[in-house]
Amino acid sequence: MNEIPQPKPVESPALSALSPVIRHGFFTREGGVSTGIFAGLNVGLGSSDERERVEENRRRVARWFGLGVERLATQHQVHSPDVTVITDPASLPRNHADAMVTDRPGIVLGVLTADCGPILFADPEARVIGAAHAGWKGALDGVLENTITAMEALGAKRERIVAALGPSIAQPHYEVGPEFVERFLARNPADARYFIPSEKPDHSMFDLPGLTVDRLSAAGVQASSVGLSTYPDAERFFSYRRTTHRNEPDYGRQISAIALEENG
Repeated sequence: MNEIPQPKPVESPALSALSPVIRHGFFTREGGVSTGIFAGLNVGLGSSDERERVEENRRRVARWFGLGVERLATQHQVHSPDVTVITDPASLPRNHADAMVTDRPGIVLGVLTADCGPILFADPEARVIGAAHAGWKGALDGVLENTITAMEALGAKRERIVAALGPSIAQPHYEVGPEFVERFLARNPADARYFIPSEKPDHSMFDLPGLTVDRLSAAGVQASSVGLSTYPDAERFFSYRRTTHRNEPDYGRQISAIALEENG
C-alpha cells in the first residue's frame, strides 16, 4: 500500500514574512485519507464522510503545526458575523460562529470552506491572530470588520494587521440572480462594481474575492489574496458549487489555519 502524502498547504507571501512569529497554511485536498467524492484532506465534520477519516485528516492538519489535534479550534459555521475569542480549544464547544481570534500561542485557529473565502489575520507585534470564514453573507454582514475589532480588543492595531484571503470561488464561476445583486446594492450602490453581466438573462457574475480584499483594505489592514479559485481546480480544492453542478450528494471541506508559534 502506497504511503499517503502529507499535507502541503498553500501559503501567503505576506503572512510567511511574519515567520517565526506565526505559522499558517491554506490547506488543499492533498495529504488526506478520505476517499470517493471526499478524496483527500476532508476536514468537514458536517459532511457524510466517514468520521474516522475526517478525524485523521484533522490530526494531520494539527500535526503540520507540530501540535496535537486537541489544539485545533474550529467552529460550527453559519454564515454569521460573529467572532469567538479562543483561550482553550480543548474545552471549546463548537460554537455557532464564523471567526475566531486569540493571543495564546500553541492554538491553531481553523476555518472550513468549499468556495467561501478563508481569511487569516496576524498582528506580529501584538502577537494576536485571527481566522474568518466569509461567504457573501458573512462579508456583507461584517464578519471581516468584526474580526479586526476583536483582534484590537486583544491589543492588536489594525494598521499592523496582515490579512490574507485564501482559495475561494472567483467571478468567472459565480453566477447570481437579480435578487442577489439587489441585496448588495440596497446596502451600498458602489458594490455594483463587483458584478458583471452573465450570459444568462438578468443574471450576473459576482466577484467575491474582490469584495473581500476591498473591504479588508477599507477597514485599514494590509490585505492580499493568494489568487486561487476553488471551482475549476477539482484536484486541489473542494467546491460546493461544482458539487451542485455535478449533482453529487455531498462535498468535502478544506481548512485554512493559523497559529502563534510558542517560541516565535
